[in-house]
Amino acid sequence: SCLLQLVYPYDFRLTEKEKTSICYLSFPDSYSGGLGDTQFSFRLRQAGGQRTAHYEDPGEYNREAPLTLQRESAHFFGYVYFRQVKDSSVKRGYFQKSLVLVSRLPYVNLFQSLLQLIAPEYFEKLEPCLEAVCNEIDQWPPPVPGQTLNLPVMGVVIQVRIPSRVDKPGSSPVKQFNQENLLPAPLVLPSVHELDLFRCFQPVLIHIQMLWELMLLGEPLVVMAPSPTVSSEMVLALTSCLAPLRYCCDYRPYFTIHDSEFREYTTRTQAPPNIVVGVTNPFFIKTLQHWPHILRVGELRMSGDLPKQVKVKKPAKLKTLDTKPGIYTSYKTFLHKDKTLIKRLLKGMQRKRPSEVQSALLRRHLLELTQSFIIPLEHYIASLMPLQRAITPWKNPPQIRPFRQEDFMKTLEHAGPQLTCVLKGDWLGLYRRFFRSPNFDGWYRQRHRDMTQKLEALHLEAICEADIVAWMKDKSEVEIVDLVLKLREKLVRARCQHLPVKEETLQRVALYIQTIIASLPEDLQAVLHHH
Repeated sequence: SCLLQLVYPYDFRLTEKEKTSICYLSFPDSYSGGLGDTQFSFRLRQAGGQRTAHYEDPGEYNREAPLTLQRESAHFFGYVYFRQVKDSSVKRGYFQKSLVLVSRLPYVNLFQSLLQLIAPEYFEKLEPCLEAVCNEIDQWPPPVPGQTLNLPVMGVVIQVRIPSRVDKPGSSPVKQFNQENLLPAPLVLPSVHELDLFRCFQPVLIHIQMLWELMLLGEPLVVMAPSPTVSSEMVLALTSCLAPLRYCCDYRPYFTIHDSEFREYTTRTQAPPNIVVGVTNPFFIKTLQHWPHILRVGELRMSGDLPKQVKVKKPAKLKTLDTKPGIYTSYKTFLHKDKTLIKRLLKGMQRKRPSEVQSALLRRHLLELTQSFIIPLEHYIASLMPLQRAITPWKNPPQIRPFRQEDFMKTLEHAGPQLTCVLKGDWLGLYRRFFRSPNFDGWYRQRHRDMTQKLEALHLEAICEADIVAWMKDKSEVEIVDLVLKLREKLVRARCQHLPVKEETLQRVALYIQTIIASLPEDLQAVLHHH
């Protein structure tokens, strides 16, 4: 039985259901013989809707952070440091303890590095240690996208840059660290969130193409792994491989049979949900064997210089007792395999290149693949925006034209992915499938929202440029009052939604409103001021 011994800070409210889930997710759920320390992560659906703490304004952070690093409002991330040591005073012969950090931010690298510092101390000194650490963390600045933060904890300064939406995809973080006044030298993290992709994907390097397609299409996938560490790293690596496109489906880096969604995922009465779920308990082989794609990975084995690659197998080959590693699926990829990537990675291994170099290679390959796929979509959606000259001050801005899949498909002949990508295959089929996935829906909504805001901003600028006095000459009071109310509403919306408008434009519109009101009879002025 798991016990939640201590929650810090004390005023952090969790429902009973969440506490139970966190307890189960903080321990390996199948017997792991290896004694020692391990780290892994989980993601948990919040019970009962959204709650934000009083000090959190996700709006400001989320507007500037990359779409792949948003602060979540309906999920928690859990970062676990688990320790198992021999202890003869306990009935089962060993003691197990976990320290868990719960956050709404997907900063796996930062938080796992933090736990490496805190957890060993905590297991020795317990509560006073946590109290001291939390007091230090309370003093940390908030994460501002684009800034490099120095975060002091336990005599170490962690230095890390928070990525921003305006960073160029694939550019390596700038080394603008100010070392001079920091003694001892800071612990510099190359990234808040990026995993060592090469290490995570070692057993499936030859199947990267297929896995990228499955993620792009939001297909239901189970990762069966020997430990929560392997399962959570594989799931997080998979969900990150579409960047800068946001993976919009659900994902659980580590999932146990005690989870409240267990029934929902294992039911056979409906199709499996669009989710990637990582499990370690062999029991899942039986309960999830109807899922369309199952990736079974074992402990990493080398054959010569190379990690042993899993094979693609028919789903019927999934044995409930002894399942060999493999990708159990009948999925046929739309695109052909990229042989050059594999050759470059193999060469890197023979030359004993460091893992981060190999990871950078892999990440760039995935980025180029995603960009080749997404650029034609971006071009097409940009063409749906009304022309700037159609935006006139005294009429509502024209609508964004609807997205027509067939029209988009026609653009591919002369401006398709083949311009930027050497991969051959059925790109059209891949787009058609993509249109049915939650990832397309999420991408389209985000773009449509951005474009609507841009239109609003352009309209405000058109109003600014207009000659308001000339317009008012032949207008009735009713029309003028109507304009005042409309302009006010626009101004409020521009401020609330943080539209991409210059401050001076907003001030000019405010001034216009005052000018118009001043030209009206006094009884109307009083009413409008009162409004």
